[in-house]
Amino acid sequence: MSSDRDILRGLAARCREHAESAGQARLREDWRRLNDLEGTDRPLVLTKPEGAWSEILTDADVQCQDAEAREIERNLRIRLYHAEVLRDDRPFPAAYDIGWSVSQDGFGVEVPQHRSSERGAASWDPPITDLERDMPKLRHRNWRVDRAASARRLETAAEAFGDLLPVRRRHFPWWTLGLTIEIIQLVGIERLMTLMCDDPDGLHRLMAWMRDEHQAMIDWHCREGLLTPNHDAVWNYGSGGVADTGQLQAPVAGSAVGPQHLWGFSESQETVGVSPRMFREFILPYQKPLLEQFGLAYYGCCEGLDKRIDDVLTIRNLRVVSVSPWCDQRRLAEKVGQRCVLARKPNPTLVASAFDEGAIRADLRTTLDQTRGCHLFFVLKDTHTISHEPWRLARWVELAREEIDAFATRSAPPTMARACPG
Repeated sequence: MSSDRDILRGLAARCREHAESAGQARLREDWRRLNDLEGTDRPLVLTKPEGAWSEILTDADVQCQDAEAREIERNLRIRLYHAEVLRDDRPFPAAYDIGWSVSQDGFGVEVPQHRSSERGAASWDPPITDLERDMPKLRHRNWRVDRAASARRLETAAEAFGDLLPVRRRHFPWWTLGLTIEIIQLVGIERLMTLMCDDPDGLHRLMAWMRDEHQAMIDWHCREGLLTPNHDAVWNYGSGGVADTGQLQAPVAGSAVGPQHLWGFSESQETVGVSPRMFREFILPYQKPLLEQFGLAYYGCCEGLDKRIDDVLTIRNLRVVSVSPWCDQRRLAEKVGQRCVLARKPNPTLVASAFDEGAIRADLRTTLDQTRGCHLFFVLKDTHTISHEPWRLARWVELAREEIDAFATRSAPPTMARACPG
């Protein structure tokens, strides 16, 4: 529809203005220096509204009529909201990215889901209740790419506004190589933990199967030539961050992008309650071979890593470590030092429920004090509600910057007094 095209072109023009605005090159250079462990003038600040987007950008705010145009419009409006309202340290993308149309058919077993509401809690019926009996039912996922549909999507966007905002292929086919997120779907979270004691050999077989399944997924994407660089993945990177780096080598001309050219990501939030010894035995050995084939690695999400950081630091290509709201961040910072970047996730409850500026400032100050001397950035995430008050996120960015500036002033070395003449 011509009206849809006009809407998209208007948004694309605004996006181009932001992408070309003063300060963008410096901001990306700040992220590169941070990720390359060269240091920055100050900790960088990000917001990741996640579930709260439904309270910020409603269906009524999206004006296009065509379903595909509405999806593009929503994505453009999200970018503009970051730049014009949240005003955090997220660089503005200089292009509009479209992925491949990829699908897969599951692990060979059904996992019935039961949801209380669209945004509410969910439960499921794990299909694997006896490893010896049920594991033979599992099979690796079969992946498919619809190249014709992928080309149409790219051409449609390019025709609508490609002269204003370049349209390019960027594909990020998975989020985590953590494995346990799929394992608990198959056996349940309690059963995953009890298997470590009741049937350790069986759990090792299941973890090895899931590791091999994920390797098959990676290999398929490589064979199909679907992987694309993610060092400029402004919107999708680990559990929150900006991926600019000068340390990921581009593929040789004419060759395909492989894991060695990319960031990889892993976590194991589901096993936060198990001991470091059990994590060391049952989880990390199956994640490491997947993660270490990538150029650089980001580890962790909501799980506290302070008790398992010694093992996580054995990941050869580790570069970013998540600092959960529920960890001993002083201990974590002491262990990591300047070896990796710390991705601090402030407590989202302070923003999602009662917006207490005093508590928010105290939370930020604690992090700045306890991670002194480390490579650090903040990313406010897991705000699955903001009590229908969108102003809270922008105000959190202001508070974070104020506390960072105040910390810099407190930490600055005293200036030498000028000697009196004569």
